[in-house]
Amino acid sequence: MTHLSKRAFIAGSGGLGLVALGGPAFAMKRAKIDRLISQAELTLQQEVPSAARLLGESAGYLMMPRVRRAGLGFGGAYGEGALIIGGEAVQYYSVAAGSFGFQIGIEQYSSALFFGTDSRLQKFRSRDGWTVGADLEYTAWDKGEDADIDNNTILETVYGVVFGQEGLHIGATLEGSKYSTISR
Repeated sequence: MTHLSKRAFIAGSGGLGLVALGGPAFAMKRAKIDRLISQAELTLQQEVPSAARLLGESAGYLMMPRVRRAGLGFGGAYGEGALIIGGEAVQYYSVAAGSFGFQIGIEQYSSALFFGTDSRLQKFRSRDGWTVGADLEYTAWDKGEDADIDNNTILETVYGVVFGQEGLHIGATLEGSKYSTISR
């Protein structure tokens, strides 16, 4: 492979990764996010038996209806969603994540963070939303399993659920995520 073709391959791979992930340049509008959240809530209730209880008893929840992830050793993910309190979207958020470890593939999934107490919800809203954790997962077409542990689930009353996985992805990684407010 010549230097030019190596550079083209690397540039093309990086560009493909960005397209696969979506990202800020492909930001969703409020109505589309709201529609995807409604669909994700139905999927969550179908896939997770305790979802109705979590949706009803939480002080609030952050629903990310479509997160796209790609990785080959190093990985990245991006998605947009909303913080739901009392059944209404009160603030819109994005999540951007980076990971390192054994991983390969591209996938799309939904995720929800359930805040068990009003104080934990207010803490999330008043600070930058960083999480650091370890993740072991696989996704094969439309089935997936995800077992992770992060600083929120260990130290706080925040419960994370990943559901609706689609694509091909396998990995055991260390990951960091950043939740940021966005205007929609």
